Amino acid sequence: MHKMVLIGALGALSCVSPALADPGEPSLEAVKAATERFKDINVALAEGYVPDPMNMCETAVHMGRDPALGAMGIHYFRPDLLGISEPPNPRVNGNGTHTDFLNPSILIYEPQADGSLELVAVENLVFQEAWHALGHDGPPSFHGVAWDAMADDPETEIDEAHMFEPHYDRHVWIYRENPNGVFAPFNPAVRCDLQQAEEVAAGD
Repeated sequence: MHKMVLIGALGALSCVSPALADPGEPSLEAVKAATERFKDINVALAEGYVPDPMNMCETAVHMGRDPALGAMGIHYFRPDLLGISEPPNPRVNGNGTHTDFLNPSILIYEPQADGSLELVAVENLVFQEAWHALGHDGPPSFHGVAWDAMADDPETEIDEAHMFEPHYDRHVWIYRENPNGVFAPFNPAVRCDLQQAEEVAAGD
C-alpha cells in the first residue's frame, strides 16, 4: 500500500470520538490533570523538554496534507523518553517505546501574538523499528484508537514525517477543542501564522 494512502487511512480513524479508556489507561481528564503544569513553558523546560531545533510551527501543508485540516503547533519533546541520543543522521531516530500519556514525551504549543506559547495538546511517539522489535505487529492504541503512522514518501518533495524516521504517534487535544476529533493529528483551530509573521519581520 502506498505510504500516503496508509497515512490517510490511519488518520481517518483518529477522527472518531474517543472510546472509554481500556483498563489501566488514564482518562482524558486524568491526562489533563497530570499535564496542567506544562501550560507554563518554563516548567516544561525545567523538566527536560526541548524545542524542535527548527522551531517550526507544523501545519498540514508542511506534510503534504489538505490545508483545511489545520495545524499542529510547535513541538517540545523529551529526548530521553523518545530514546534519542544521536543527532539526526540524516533523520531523527530513537529507540524509546514510551506510551504513558500521564507523562507524555511531547508537548505542543501554539504561538501567540505577544510572543508567548499556549499549550494545546500532548503527544506520544514511538519509532516503528523499535516498537516492532518488541514483537508488536501493529501500532500502539489509546482509548481503542490505533496511533497514526507517519513515514516520508521519497517520491514527493514534501517531507511527510517532518525529518523523523517512520514512527507511530498519537496527539491528544485536551487543551484546544478540535473539530477533527480529539485524536486527530491536525487541528483547524490552531494557528501558525503569528509565528510566521514574526519570522518574516525578523528577516527584514
